[in-house]
Amino acid sequence: MLTIDVQLQPADLLPAIQEMWAQSERVLDELDASWTADQGSPVFTVQGKYLAQGWTEWTQGFQFGSLLLQFDACGTERFLTQGCEQIRKFMAPHVSHIGVHDHGFNNVSTYGAIRRLMLEGRIRWDRHQLDYAELALKVSGAVQAARWSRVYTGGGYLYSFNGPQSLFADTMRSLRALALAHLLGHRLMGENDESISLLDRLIQHAQSTAQFNVYYGDQRDIYDTPGRVAHESLFNTNDGHYRCPSTQQGYSPFSTWTRGAAWIMLGFAEQLEFLKQVPDDELTGHGGRAVVERMMLQAARISSDAFLREAPTDGIPYWDTGAPGLAHLPDWRERPADPWNRYEPVDSSAAAIAVQGLIRLGHYLGTENEEGRRYVQAGLTMLRTLLSETYLNRQPGHQGLLLHTIYHRPRGWDYIPPGQSVPCGESCMWGDYHLREACLQVQRLARQEPVYTFFGPVPLPSTDPGTGQVPA
Repeated sequence: MLTIDVQLQPADLLPAIQEMWAQSERVLDELDASWTADQGSPVFTVQGKYLAQGWTEWTQGFQFGSLLLQFDACGTERFLTQGCEQIRKFMAPHVSHIGVHDHGFNNVSTYGAIRRLMLEGRIRWDRHQLDYAELALKVSGAVQAARWSRVYTGGGYLYSFNGPQSLFADTMRSLRALALAHLLGHRLMGENDESISLLDRLIQHAQSTAQFNVYYGDQRDIYDTPGRVAHESLFNTNDGHYRCPSTQQGYSPFSTWTRGAAWIMLGFAEQLEFLKQVPDDELTGHGGRAVVERMMLQAARISSDAFLREAPTDGIPYWDTGAPGLAHLPDWRERPADPWNRYEPVDSSAAAIAVQGLIRLGHYLGTENEEGRRYVQAGLTMLRTLLSETYLNRQPGHQGLLLHTIYHRPRGWDYIPPGQSVPCGESCMWGDYHLREACLQVQRLARQEPVYTFFGPVPLPSTDPGTGQVPA
């Protein structure tokens, strides 16, 4: 169980965060010097070099989005220029990609970041560039919402790349694409000009995820412990009935793949923030604001509590709570994680995602109460660990930023160094991205700057935030 430092403040982490940005600049430059488009999207490192892994191109938004985060945090213009140029050259196919559940990862991290930076007054106001980014976001949200399967209880879910039977935990963070498109006034148009609300599909997907992928101790099966998260839920596509839990990257359908749990934690926390921007009357068809928020808050709380309960004392989880080698580490919850152990790998990328979810959930609940403070302090404590020498890469020539991440343990895709028996010492594109994102979030809190959210300032500025002039 995580040992929470209740005294730690965001400002205490600023020196380590600045060191992270310095290392981030180095690895971004090293990757840029070696990467070419014909190599495919970089996914994970092998012996410190980023390689592609042909499955889906779900990490390219993290590659280019990281450039924008670097600019956002440090103001280095060349990263803004480079990021915008790479987005222009390579991201358009992701906007219209009908075969994946990853639009939030790819398009919100890129086009969404351009829009947010402009609305925050961080970059020059350009009506044409804003229109270009917002059109991409509208299309992305609608294309993502079109991957729709219905469930027998009503509603439905955005199905994964595995097919219409498959509901992934990961997709909670792709709901950001639907949220932004809805905020921009967009809808999905179907057969016979049916006008489909993106907000309705967002809420229905969240409801299905909360109902089927998150466990509450209700004896759905004999392994139903509160806060357990299923990576995947499977359905009969003929009638929409639920069949069983499953997993692609975890050890078992009946244990928790910790990165899947982190996607749930962050996804629900972000959607709770987004709902504050939605008028009450738009939620009446789903039982009203109180019903929708209660559903999301319950899922966020119980998954977060389980994550903290199942974590080692420093908050860095092993890759799956049911991983069989943990039997050889009987006290793994009572001591810091050991990335170099002989039996099971840790996954620092799960921690990087969870940090942001915990801090967002804590601020949503309010730091004036004990529960909200606990989640915030837990996130800060975990971030301090991620910024330590064990996890933050300081090795010249190693292109990763966050060490000891795992991609696909069951398929054996992760590199095992000589002399080790499990993967360790490597990085992944989503781990690096989410470490940067968590640091930007905490840096802004420490400096009392505007809160970092995926949807940016609401209400939208009626004038150029930089000059005060009315946009053309």
